[in-house]
Amino acid sequence: MQIKNRTELIENGKTPLIRKARALALQSLECALNAAAPKLLLNSKMRLENSSLHVGDYALDLAKFKHVYVVGGGKAGAAMAQVVEEILGSRVTAGVVNVPYGSKPKTRVVELNEASHPVPDQAGVDGARLMMALAEEAKEEDLVLCLISGGGSSLMPLPREGITLEDEQALTNSLIKSGASITEINVIRKHLSAFKGGWLAKKAYPATLVNLVLSDVVGDPLDAIASGPTVPDPSTFNDAIKVLEKYGLWLTAPVSVHLVLSEGAEGILEETPKAGDPAFVKVNNVIIGNNRTASLAAAECLKSEGLKTVHFDDPLDGEASHMGKALAKFARNIAVNGFSLPKPLALVASGETTVTVGGTGLGGRNQELSLSAALYLKDAENCVIASLSTDGVDGPTDAAGAIVDGFTLQWALELGLDAEKFLAENDSYHFFSKMGDLIITGPTGTNVNDISVIVVL
Repeated sequence: MQIKNRTELIENGKTPLIRKARALALQSLECALNAAAPKLLLNSKMRLENSSLHVGDYALDLAKFKHVYVVGGGKAGAAMAQVVEEILGSRVTAGVVNVPYGSKPKTRVVELNEASHPVPDQAGVDGARLMMALAEEAKEEDLVLCLISGGGSSLMPLPREGITLEDEQALTNSLIKSGASITEINVIRKHLSAFKGGWLAKKAYPATLVNLVLSDVVGDPLDAIASGPTVPDPSTFNDAIKVLEKYGLWLTAPVSVHLVLSEGAEGILEETPKAGDPAFVKVNNVIIGNNRTASLAAAECLKSEGLKTVHFDDPLDGEASHMGKALAKFARNIAVNGFSLPKPLALVASGETTVTVGGTGLGGRNQELSLSAALYLKDAENCVIASLSTDGVDGPTDAAGAIVDGFTLQWALELGLDAEKFLAENDSYHFFSKMGDLIITGPTGTNVNDISVIVVL
């Protein structure tokens, strides 16, 4: 069971019908998490037959390689490294993978270097340096396996010359609160890094490099996932400046950031490696799973329980509070206003929203989406909405997300809680903590964005 407090969340329902809807919603989210398990996904994409390593559509004769090095980072890094060792055994020469603090899997050869997320720390820098050293050691007759998953941008920091870790930390904090999308944030990260944006591939060339990628970015753009350390970067220094200007952060950015980005835009500093660079000729990319993998599993789970299920193909993005309102209005139209769709009905949506932080509270995008949704579910006594982050960590909290229903607002008023005030203060965590409706999974060891589920009975 992935959701640790599942029983309590179901029992919080005020009627038998709502308890049933809560159970179905939570069951579907657990199906999503199970489908996104990196061990399952990597084992389905990678196998060894004699000396032939099959990875996705690629086949590599390991007899032709002198050494096999493993590098990478992200929230699924520990489990991915463990599978690689299980498959390749003694063929792994050495490796370093940066993983979040508290990662549980153990490895024999690959060093699991624990580091900080979402704000980078010195441990992450140290691990990234070790990876660059391994990449430099690799020669033409060597193979480098790069394990990439969501969270890798923060977990693999290596500030380029002129940028301090402290400046990168300060800018990261500002960007997280700004409402910028992960793709926009990563444009900046790539241009302040000596590791991301293709630089790791430059260091590993002319070795053969295989990227095994668990995607946490909608559409799977390889340059955005973990800021693309081993793929060409289509963005520029000017693009990075434009992102900071868009969110009002250019004038307040650290002096070193101003200097590096300005000199880069003027052509004084070398741009990130682009398509056509020889460093990418021997790079092979395999997506082992993504957001759709998880959301389709959630939808299939609900279908198997007899619900007419709609899988929403367009990704959830934009402000979390706006998305919560939109999902709730859709649900309420079905539950209360007789919208012409058959019941029982479920809808599964996925993606990654943003939160522009203006308050002083605590929360995450899934909790904010859920709190916003609760405001528009009044009288929807047969409806539940649940939303979680598949990595189990929603914002700077210990919760994965939250669950609401048509009674949430009424129950909050009885407890003396002003939902609108909590939303205005970006304090969804404390609201749901008092309500007992936080979804708790702990770190899941995977990361494929967010899943939101509507159940109408």
